[in-house]
Order: sequence, then C-alpha cells, then structure tokens
Amino acid sequence: MATLAQGPEPLPLDVLDISKPQDWLEYRDILDRFRMMRAAGPLHWCPESEYGPYWSVVTHQHIQEVEGRPDIFSSAWDKGGITIFDRKPDAAEPPLPMFIAMDRPQHTGQRRTVSPAFTPAEMLRHEPHIRRRTAELLDSLPEGESFDWVDKVSIELTTGMLAILFDFPWEDRRLLTKWSDNATDIEAFGDPEKEKHRWEVMYEMAACFTELWNERKDREPRPDLISMMIHSEATRNMTPQEYMGNLVLLIVGGNDTTRNTMSGTVMVQKDHPDGWARMMADPSLIPNGVSELIRWQTPLAHMRRTALQDFEVGGRIIRAGDKVVMWYLSANRDETVFDEADRFIPERENARRHLSFGFGIHRCVGARLAELQIGVLLEEMQKRRMRVELVGAPVRVFSSFVHGYRQLPVVMRRG
Repeated sequence: MATLAQGPEPLPLDVLDISKPQDWLEYRDILDRFRMMRAAGPLHWCPESEYGPYWSVVTHQHIQEVEGRPDIFSSAWDKGGITIFDRKPDAAEPPLPMFIAMDRPQHTGQRRTVSPAFTPAEMLRHEPHIRRRTAELLDSLPEGESFDWVDKVSIELTTGMLAILFDFPWEDRRLLTKWSDNATDIEAFGDPEKEKHRWEVMYEMAACFTELWNERKDREPRPDLISMMIHSEATRNMTPQEYMGNLVLLIVGGNDTTRNTMSGTVMVQKDHPDGWARMMADPSLIPNGVSELIRWQTPLAHMRRTALQDFEVGGRIIRAGDKVVMWYLSANRDETVFDEADRFIPERENARRHLSFGFGIHRCVGARLAELQIGVLLEEMQKRRMRVELVGAPVRVFSSFVHGYRQLPVVMRRG
C-alpha cells in the first residue's frame, strides 16, 4: 500500500486521524474536526493511525465522485472491504464476503436477489403492519416514567421488522439485535478474548440461519429473504462464509441504520426543539422531515474503498492500493450543499441529497423500508402529541463506523 502523502498537509495528525472510536464519544469535537478538514480541502491524507494510513474524503461532491467510479475504487472484501478496519492477514477466522463488499459483476447478481423485498409494492404490503406495531408500541410506553428509548422503541421496532423480513421466529427476534451488535463490536477488534467471544456468537447466528435454510430449501418460493436467496441462481450456491456475510449485511443494514435514526428523534427534540415542533404541528412536513432526520443523524459514519489504480480526486493523487474513507457524516454537514447544516430543518428543500444511504451502485438496497419505518414512527408520535425528554446522559456506540446510541434515558409525555 502506498504510504506517501501527495503534497504538504496543513492539518495536524490529531485532526486528521478521525478514526479512533473513543474520539466519537465526543460528538461535537468530531463535527468540529470535519469542519476544519472541509475548510482545508476535500481530501486529506492521514499518514498513520491504528488502522494504517488512509485518505479521508470529507465533501459531498468528492464522495459522489469516488462512489461513482466503482471501476477505480473497489469495495471488494478481498481488497480491503467497506470499513476502515482491515482484516489481519494472520486472522484465524475466515473472511465474510457480502454483496456490499463485492465489485461487479458478482455484486450485481447477489444484490438483485434481495432487491424484490424492497420494491414500492412490498412497501405498500408492509405499511399496515408497520403502522399497527408502531401504534401498539407507542401506546404501551409509560407516561411520566423514565425508560430507555433505544431499547423500548428503536430496537423493538427495527428488530420486529427484521423478523418479518426473514420470517424469523418472533419469540426469538431479540437474537437479531444481539447478532447485529456483535457483528459491529469494534471493542472486540485487537482483543483476542473479546474477538473469540464475538466469533462464538457469529457461529451461533450461522447455525440458526443454516437450520432455517435447510427447513425452507425444498419449499415453494416465499417473500422472505432466506427463501429469495435459496431460489436465486446468484445465491443458492453460496459458500457458508458468503451466506454468513450476507446475513450480517442484511441484519446490520436493517437494524443499525433505522434504529439509530429512530434514536435521533430524541436528540433532535433536545437540540433542535423549534424544528421538531414545526414538524409536529404540521404533519405535511413529515415526509421531508424523514430525509432531514436521516441526514442529520447519519447512522453510518463512513464507507471505505480501495484504489485499483492511480487516480486524481479533488486535486490530490490517490495511489493504487491506497485506502479511501468516505465520511458520510461530514458530507451531510457540507456547508456548500446544506445551509445551516448542523440544524434540523424539516422544510429543507434539498434534504434528500443526503448521502446516508451511499451513492451509486452500492446505495442502500433497503432505503425505502428505512424511510417508511421512520416516517410511520414520526406520524404516530405526531398523532399522539408525544414529547420525549432526555433525562440522563446518552450512551453512544463506541465506533467510528456505526453512528448511534446504546442508551437514551427519557421521559415521555403527551399533549
């Protein structure tokens, strides 16, 4: 991998190395550092970090440029994958290929297999069930008593949706949350004991889903994701590692993005009460407010690519083999695209230009479903005139990849 910076770098390393998970616990500092980087230029070379040297792409335009050239910037798992974290060459456990970490043509076939689960017609089919479950859950929340919004609302709603998508045993649905959190547990990286436990949990997931595969492989096709993979030429002969990898992708993608945006509703009420109040007073603002909330929260902070050849982006020469990290959180705060970008503005005309779902061939396949779930939650909160107040310190996810919350102690009131 190339390790030479392309020209002088005006920013110090403690600004450039934005990858340390512990730094992300101080959210305001992270936003300030991204603001400094955007002011200094669209791309920055970090010569050393816990994860090796890497480029940071911090502007909206240039992230689109990188994502728009999958022939130049690879997502493939065997070339580095999609996160800043590198798999160690001597790792005892196998890699987990998944279609988001594949290049064309392999990516195309496997993505096409699950795409029918997220069509507009499927959203119409799911909407009544999503609304009923959301309404029942909100009606069950205690009024005037402290509870954890992440656990009671964000996790419960997204885990229930995942169980429906997989046709997973309803009584065991919280296993999906356990497996999602385990798959993205950054604290396990570099700790042999924690990593060993992480893989034990991963194999537990694999065993459960292998049993479901075997139960359904001789049945008629059904609309659940496992059946779709069984009956597709692109996925019916996956290796166990590919099956596990795609399960991780679908579980994490269906859990963390929607879950952390739902948790963002609490922080918006705390930090931007005027914008929230306008949206709750005028439900016609909710559809656009969904996009604004996803932009403002940015539930996945980055994606990574690996350069396949020398290429110029934003006036900087990226060398073949370089790690390129696209910081979605920074792009969604880019002042040249979003006026008053740190504010939640439900009327924002270009809110849908956010990059939280990515761009190009790897744009999130479940984006419509995420928007539907979040929109229904906002609509049902508005009907109930719900106000949610943060009453304790939020606990953030220890990660520079998943951008969200472990706990949000709140009190809910109506009217």
